[in-house]
This record gives sequence, C-alpha cells and structure tokens, in this order.
Amino acid sequence: MDSRKLFLLIGALFVAGLTAFMARNLMAGASAPVATAAPMAAPIDGPRVLVATKALPVGTIIDATALRFTPWPKELVENAYFLEAMPESRNLVGTVVRFAIPAGQPITQGALVKPGDRGFLAAALGPGMRAVTVPVSAQSAVAGFVFPGDRVDLVLTQTVAGGGDGPPLKASETFLRNLRVLATDQRTDKNTDDQGKTLVSTYSTVTVEATPRIAEKIAVAQTVGTLSLSLRSIADNRSELEEAIASGDVQLPANGDPKAEKAALERIASRPIDGGSTFSTGADVSRFQRSSVPGKAGMMAGPSNAGPPAGSMTATPTAPAAPAGPVVRITRGNDVTAVPVGGAK
Repeated sequence: MDSRKLFLLIGALFVAGLTAFMARNLMAGASAPVATAAPMAAPIDGPRVLVATKALPVGTIIDATALRFTPWPKELVENAYFLEAMPESRNLVGTVVRFAIPAGQPITQGALVKPGDRGFLAAALGPGMRAVTVPVSAQSAVAGFVFPGDRVDLVLTQTVAGGGDGPPLKASETFLRNLRVLATDQRTDKNTDDQGKTLVSTYSTVTVEATPRIAEKIAVAQTVGTLSLSLRSIADNRSELEEAIASGDVQLPANGDPKAEKAALERIASRPIDGGSTFSTGADVSRFQRSSVPGKAGMMAGPSNAGPPAGSMTATPTAPAAPAGPVVRITRGNDVTAVPVGGAK
C-alpha cells in the first residue's frame, strides 16, 4: 500500500472518531424530558351567583334549564346580581328577559320582568308581534296540558248552513300553526306543588303571540265558530324547517357564517305559520254527514235512513227539460239558471 492511500485511510478514521465523540457528548448533555403535572386552577373565592346557561335573547321565557349557580370572584360581584343565598333567586321560572343576556354572564335584577310587573307581556313579545287572547274550554285546550312557552296550532270548528233545507255542513279547519303560548289565564309559569311537580289545571283563556295579520284572523275566527288548541311536538318545527329549506322557501345567509345560519334557523323556526290550512268535514268521520254545503234543492251528500211516513204519498220531482240550442248559465249564490241565447226558445 502506498503512502497516499495510507494517509487517506488514517484521515478517514480520524474524522469518524471525532464525529462519534461529538455525537456522544451531545446525547449525554441533552436532558431527558420530564413529565410535569399542570398546575390546578385555584378555586374562585366568592359567592355563587346566577348565570345564563345559554344565550337568552329579549322575550325569552325563563325555564329551569336556562339558569344555574356558579362561583364568582367576590371583588366582581355587583349588588344587582342574584346570589344563591337570596330567596328570590329560586323563583325566577316564568319571568321574561327584558335585555339580551350572553351565555355564562350573571343575571341582573333589571334584566328580568316578573309576572304582574308593568310591561311584562310587552317584554315577552318579539319585535313586530302582538298578544292575542283566545277563549278555550277544557276540551279545546288539551285538558290543561298546554303551558306558557309551548307551541300550538289553532283549529276552527264551524257549522255552515248553506242555502237549502238539508242539514248544515260541519267542518273543522287548521288555519294557523306554530303559535307560541305566552300565558294561560294570566299565568306565565307552570303551576307546581311543594315538591316541584307540575300541577295540571284547566283554564278559560290562552294568550298567544301572533303577527298583526294573524291577530286579525284570530279575532274574526272567534265570531265564526269555536277555536281549539292543538299542541305541537318539539320535533315538528325541525321537520317543517327542513322541508322549507329543501323546497327553497327559506333562504340561508350566502356567506356561510355558522352563527348567522343558526340565528336565521332559530328565527324561522319560531315564526307563526299562516297559510296552507287543512280541513275535515263531517263526511270524513261519518257516512251520515255532509261533505258540501247544502244547495237549494236540499239534497244531502250522504245517505239518509229517514223515509216517508207510512201511508203517505210523495211526489217525484221532475227535472226541467233542457233548453235546445246554446245557453248561458247564470249563478246567483247556490242558484244556477240556464238562459237560452241565439234565438232559441
């Protein structure tokens, strides 16, 4: 082996040894990671105050799930806060939010309106809405199982006499949907006993939230027939909202902001529904009832079991002869008259 190759081999071994020595020193000097427990948050030194569990917009009727007590720093406690030691802090169910309250923020005494206070019902109404009172009975009010905060449909039952001598038409129509109940017999909270159980009691009036147009319809409907309440399921609003979105009747914000979309959906789901009414007649429940308004001839839509008295004679009405030639049919109410034209007699 010549001297040049030997020199290169010695140099390579020297560089390798130096590299290994430096790597060993680096590994020995690096400290091994040590797991340390995160310091626990110090408990808050202060009383327990009442805060909102969720965002409470103006007009929200307070229920048991909307509020809770939580510790609050004593240097930040205001005199207007509801403290756990206050007896009045336990009797806020049924009050109405006067000013919007963000989630997690303390409830102030001026932010809520209690039943019986001036302006209570006005605070419960949404912007542009009206309060309308509907007279009901035990049968028409779901036997007292409708409470403030529930949503109902309004059903009108009426009797239409028509222009003939036959029995009148009996019909029932659901003409308004998704109305929010504000009060029952001037009560805005649920009746409870000493153990907190809900007491079901009958009442004679129900106050609902409606638009001005719907308020007019409710007022005139009371003069037409009898009004009944139909309690809605909580899931109905979601299914009807999905149908409205799929059909294009509801437009969501174009920017795709989740908060804006959520606010829009909540606003749409809480609005009363006017239109798309459905109805049923007496013939839908009994073959002996009518399905249309009686005409002048007094002919019934359904069969009749009544026959002429024994031994009596009845005349069979004969239909008038059809006019020859072109005719013009003139309708006046339930009467239809055929008038010949073009010189036909």
